[in-house]
Amino acid sequence: MGTIKALCISEKKGTLKTPIHKALFQTEWGMVGDAHAGRWHRQVSFLGLAEIEEFRKRGIDVKLGAFGENIVAEGFHFKELPIGTRLRAGEVWFEITQIGKECHKSCAIRSQVGDCIMPREGVFARVLHGGWIEEGDTLKIVQEKMPLDAAIITASDKGSKGLREDKSGAKVQEMLEKAGYTVAEKVILPDEQHDLEHKMRSFGDRGIALVVTTGGTGFSVRDVTPEATLAVCERLAPGIPEAMRALSMQVTHRAMLSRAQAGIYKRTLIVNLPGSSKAVEECLGFVLPELQHGIDILRGDASECARK
Repeated sequence: MGTIKALCISEKKGTLKTPIHKALFQTEWGMVGDAHAGRWHRQVSFLGLAEIEEFRKRGIDVKLGAFGENIVAEGFHFKELPIGTRLRAGEVWFEITQIGKECHKSCAIRSQVGDCIMPREGVFARVLHGGWIEEGDTLKIVQEKMPLDAAIITASDKGSKGLREDKSGAKVQEMLEKAGYTVAEKVILPDEQHDLEHKMRSFGDRGIALVVTTGGTGFSVRDVTPEATLAVCERLAPGIPEAMRALSMQVTHRAMLSRAQAGIYKRTLIVNLPGSSKAVEECLGFVLPELQHGIDILRGDASECARK
């Protein structure tokens, strides 16, 4: 366990990073606004304060962030941590992906003082769960699974205007909490594809494990939840809606008219449910026991689906 002493950012690669007091980290991206963030394995860089202070003993006054590090922490010798080690600061989770690197010929600190410790002492990580970190926050090594969190989106023109009680969203929340999920947010949105897409992506960028939508899966012109889901998801999980439709067909043949979808955005599973609380109870109750295993695989907490 240690303390974050600096959060550093640069808008352009090859330049010194400068400290900021608070930073937003995005799942599978990195520090928002930093030039090194992106969909790759070196999203965030770490460097120990002790290594920087040892370098300063040479008589070189280097500022925090000068070696291109995003996070400076006291209490860690990061290069001693094996690849795969998970770190956590508040709700933000990291996984170490690389130890050290080759120093670029254009490295700003090397060109100024003739040496750079980042290739020897620094490590790199990807962001597993996003959120805010402030200077002074605690950073610790973790071995447990990431906690189960969820978000609920109710797609309803009338509900968003307060003209209809959101019984289906309330039922989803009740069932998720009973299953051990923490509901991070519950929103009601109009049946507008852009709004639905934006909210799904924002939940995925935070790294929320499960996003459940209810409503907007039928044949009405305003039913666009499946289209929003397909636009956001990077990979589909067709077995989930297929299973729900197969179950519902035993109740009513009109279940074949459901256009519900399910898929993955970054490390988030998105599942569409019907708009009625009764259908929510039936469909979510059927698939919910199996979803956690899929989430564990998605987050790297499980590795296979074979039955014992």
